[in-house]
Amino acid sequence: MGKIKSKQIKRTGKELVKRGIQFSDNFDKNKEILGKTMPSKKIRNQIAGFLVRFERQRQKEIKASA
Repeated sequence: MGKIKSKQIKRTGKELVKRGIQFSDNFDKNKEILGKTMPSKKIRNQIAGFLVRFERQRQKEIKASA
């Protein structure tokens, strides 16, 4: 499985971040945060995985700009 995520996964993940939900760079914690609100396990896991990568990139940008 590659690192490419579908538009739906990216769009949903970014929308959740915009809403102010705090996610971490830990997959299991993100999975718990998403909980049972996602329609399926597969989509929940994909979004949680995308958010891990997204948060790590955000933290890297913050460190670079500081």
